[in-house]
Amino acid sequence: MNKWNSFDTSWIISLFGTAVGAGILYLPIKAGGGGILPVIVMSFIIFPMVYLSHRALSRFVCQANGNDKDITYAAEEYFGRNVSICISILYFFAIFPICLAYCVGITNTFESFIYYQILPLVNENHSSDVPLGTLAGFIQSIYYNQTDKFATLKPLWRAGLVFILVSSFMLIMLFSEKLIIKVCQWLVYPLCAILFAFSLYLIPQWNLESITSVPPTIDFLTIVWLTLPVLVFSFNHSPAISTFSLNVKREYGTNAVAKSDSILLRTSIMLLAFVMFFVISCVLSLTPQELIEARAQNIPVLSYFANKLDNPLISYGGPLIAFLAISSSFFGHYFGAREGAYGIVRKCCKIAGNKEPNLKLIAIICTFAMYVIMLITAYVNPSVLGFIEDLGGPIIAAILFLMPIIAIYSVSKMKQFKNPALDAFVFITGLLTICTITYKLTL
Repeated sequence: MNKWNSFDTSWIISLFGTAVGAGILYLPIKAGGGGILPVIVMSFIIFPMVYLSHRALSRFVCQANGNDKDITYAAEEYFGRNVSICISILYFFAIFPICLAYCVGITNTFESFIYYQILPLVNENHSSDVPLGTLAGFIQSIYYNQTDKFATLKPLWRAGLVFILVSSFMLIMLFSEKLIIKVCQWLVYPLCAILFAFSLYLIPQWNLESITSVPPTIDFLTIVWLTLPVLVFSFNHSPAISTFSLNVKREYGTNAVAKSDSILLRTSIMLLAFVMFFVISCVLSLTPQELIEARAQNIPVLSYFANKLDNPLISYGGPLIAFLAISSSFFGHYFGAREGAYGIVRKCCKIAGNKEPNLKLIAIICTFAMYVIMLITAYVNPSVLGFIEDLGGPIIAAILFLMPIIAIYSVSKMKQFKNPALDAFVFITGLLTICTITYKLTL
């Protein structure tokens, strides 16, 4: 196999950056509900889940004919056009809800930052009698003045905030894809360092008494099971797997599978070390009641710490890091969502009889539709964890855990990768993740 080089390292950083986003910032809020011991158990099962599933999906793409056929083309080659449309739809809905969650997370992070960090600087007394001659005074009146006049302005303020933030994201997507990926790669370095430093900073505040608190066995297993969708979401870098696999195929040819396996292994190890240390540190530093409060506020855990801790560096740095982490991950997921949307429309056009659809028109229509949906969702402000638990995690599991394993046992060129024990583990954990939806429906 080829020696390790900068190409390989850059992809580890890109895949890591795709995974580190809203998931890691909301995972402590979900995982910590049952104490620290279920989190420790999660640390042991998530590594094989992440590595084996992403490896299988990468092989799914790598084994397709040609060096420019993404996951939607691979699905059509293996399963036929009709089945591939269903897979393309699933692929899209596995990723696009994540983009929606990120838009909500970015908006709430920014709004929380304004309310808890910026406005107190404007007026330490939080007076409601504020002149409107300045933007700061106008914003403060919206947040602190409870009169009917300003209450009607608050929805308009959120609408304006949503429009600015989501539009900024979409404008950035007009730049070169290589440039965006490069910028996101560079963002990962400070994010890694800061998240690790923050995890260390919380150590003196750890409540080690919670280690002795063990839920009853049934409750323990239920907590771990119901956290699977958020775990899958938090470690998920499948939106970048298609692009990653195609680049590895072009770079290494016949050695693509072995090289992609090696890169994904290192990525999974890196994610396990950073993500779970961060989660454990956060969970040991917050009470169950505080975790419930953070969920109710619909903000990432860094924003909650920024509002809780009496430390200016955390107060201002926490939301900034949350903003950067969610932003960098949004771009990686948006590439995957866009790829899925284009694939769905393209296949539908061909079925309708248009063998040569206008790809530029498809791109314009899909982009505009996604943009409008993101604006509306960010304004409505649904629960981010609800998105992850009910949509993102389970649908990701269907694409990431089930589809490649089915291909391994039904597609001739994939059968060389059979490993019954490991394949069973991936398939079963995928099913368990999906089945969390049925459990919630029965409550």
